[in-house]
Amino acid sequence: MFHNTCGRKGRFARTISMALAVSITLSGCSTVSDWFADEEELEIRRLKPIEAKFSPMVEWERDIGDGVNHYFSRLKPVYAYDKLYAADRHGNVVAMEPETGNVVWEKNFATFRTEGMLSSVSNLWSSGESARIGGIFVADRHVFVGTENGYVAALDAESGELVWDATVPGEVLAAPAADDGILVVNTGAGSLFGFNTRTGEQLWRHEGDTPPLTLRGISGPIASNGGVIVGAPTGKLQVNLIDTGVLAWETVISTPSGATELERIVDIDTTPVLYGGTIYTVSYNGTLAAVELRSGRVIWKREYSSYRNLNIDGNQIFVVDNASNVYALDRRNGVELWSQGTLKQRSLTAATPVGEYVVVGDKWGFLHWIEKESGEVVARLDVGGDDEDDSIYVEPIVVEGAIVAITRNGVVASVKVP
Repeated sequence: MFHNTCGRKGRFARTISMALAVSITLSGCSTVSDWFADEEELEIRRLKPIEAKFSPMVEWERDIGDGVNHYFSRLKPVYAYDKLYAADRHGNVVAMEPETGNVVWEKNFATFRTEGMLSSVSNLWSSGESARIGGIFVADRHVFVGTENGYVAALDAESGELVWDATVPGEVLAAPAADDGILVVNTGAGSLFGFNTRTGEQLWRHEGDTPPLTLRGISGPIASNGGVIVGAPTGKLQVNLIDTGVLAWETVISTPSGATELERIVDIDTTPVLYGGTIYTVSYNGTLAAVELRSGRVIWKREYSSYRNLNIDGNQIFVVDNASNVYALDRRNGVELWSQGTLKQRSLTAATPVGEYVVVGDKWGFLHWIEKESGEVVARLDVGGDDEDDSIYVEPIVVEGAIVAITRNGVVASVKVP
């Protein structure tokens, strides 16, 4: 059952906690939970004052399930066909009206065990087995779901009915992609799969290399112009032909170095960005690169480390590094335009361009608006509350002029700027 969160017990408890915090505040930045934090964390949590240019407001909120809990996840909502699609890790997939958050349909992929048998259920008690959804993608009038259990499913985007399903040997930790009637699924085992979007028939499989030690995550593929672009845990960027899965080219973005396997991690865990015939990608250990789509030739490289997705708007590329510093670069040559470090160590999401700003979420449930031209923080809004379970763990999306964010405990919020 889905309902607006204004009546949720968690929201009520949070309100009481915040009221209590106000009553015992020792400074303008302290809360009850500050008592349990060390000085270093307190310094990170204390937001520096800003001169707000506007006051964003939550238009609606919707609880869609249990969220992703404390697990690493890139599971984010998708807007398509005049609907907002979202999922929680446990198994709920929901289609909502973007104007109100009202549920159009819901599907539950979670299961429970009875006498050694597995049974699907539409409403699941907490004792059930998590579906472990890793990503959703919408295309070809279908909602495609991939899970860490190696399960892939296609739902009718209008009704939510199951159209087909399949299994793959490996975890699906990122959203699939589709083009030309072919669904592409990347797995943590290093294999890339192509399925017919209508029937679920497996068309091809491409095997890749996987180092002994990798990050908990994989690159999301993008499908365009007859090819599939994906980053690899070996530090390479590759393009496969979407019809056959045959490797067209691969190029080294980052090279392993160091004495230990930990030091030699070079994963490209972000979804590449294709813009004007150029692919942009970034690796965990410190390489941001622009690569020519047709040949794989590296146009430029810069030293930035990130596992967050890149975003481009016009001639600016926005990077959030491993320490939560935010940068704007000229996408044509990689020249840094500005940096924003006042949100450092707040576990920021990727930066989403919207109008004259980019928006990032953080570990404590805040959204921050950063001016594209200057890099200054010009507005913020507390969406989640003062609990890390309410953190915004993945970049918000833009839906009909509104910002839609999802919190770690499964609350989807639509935010508008006056």
